[in-house]
Amino acid sequence: MPQPATALIADDEPHLASYLREQLLLVWPELQVLHTARHGLEAAERISALQPDIAFLDIQMPGLTGLEVAQGIEGATRVVFVTAYDEFAVQAFEQAALDYVLKPVTAERLGRTVQRLQAALPQPQADDERLAATLRRLMQGQPAAPERLRWVRASAGDVMHQIPVGEVLFFRADDKYTVVRTARGEHLIRTPIHDLAEQLDPQVFCQVHRSTLVNLDHLAGTRRDEASRLWLRVQGWDGELPVSRAYVHRFKPM
Repeated sequence: MPQPATALIADDEPHLASYLREQLLLVWPELQVLHTARHGLEAAERISALQPDIAFLDIQMPGLTGLEVAQGIEGATRVVFVTAYDEFAVQAFEQAALDYVLKPVTAERLGRTVQRLQAALPQPQADDERLAATLRRLMQGQPAAPERLRWVRASAGDVMHQIPVGEVLFFRADDKYTVVRTARGEHLIRTPIHDLAEQLDPQVFCQVHRSTLVNLDHLAGTRRDEASRLWLRVQGWDGELPVSRAYVHRFKPM
């Protein structure tokens, strides 16, 4: 009896990684997901140690990108890129016979990928050098990642604090100021929400309302009220944040 196929998932957004795992096991119940990595360095290390049959790699990850992880794979692990890339990069994947799944992941598209993988796994990888060359070209065409905001200087009373953005639960516009909420309390800055959104890592900070940016690393759960409005709960804060209709779709996989 053949051994079940094994896989690794790498995505720095935990809720998206969990959703991908759930959908994979629905369309491929026999698949064994060995590990879920939170960043590229972890993915590279665990692929080397575990030698999974398949690695589902998010393209944009801290440490190493999915393309860089794929380029460093020395074993027989096949790669499926999970990407929000535009149509031109997708064409490059298709021309190189590299498999990919577009975000947001749909069960129908994932089902087609699984069918191809099930058919291809018994066969040896073909033309590895051509695939490696394509990966190098894609990496060269990647835009340089913008410098992300790491600290904010915010006031609480007469005292100015320097706060690591990782400690921020959410930013919320309040009249002339923007509230910086951490588990320890509230601080104020003058930077508008729109400007903050351009400086923060979009993989971590998600806009949920025209006046609110939430740190997904501190997300504790969601709730719908009697009117079917969506509310977010964050760790370290007792309140709830409303999600406007324009942003509800971002939380459907959860």
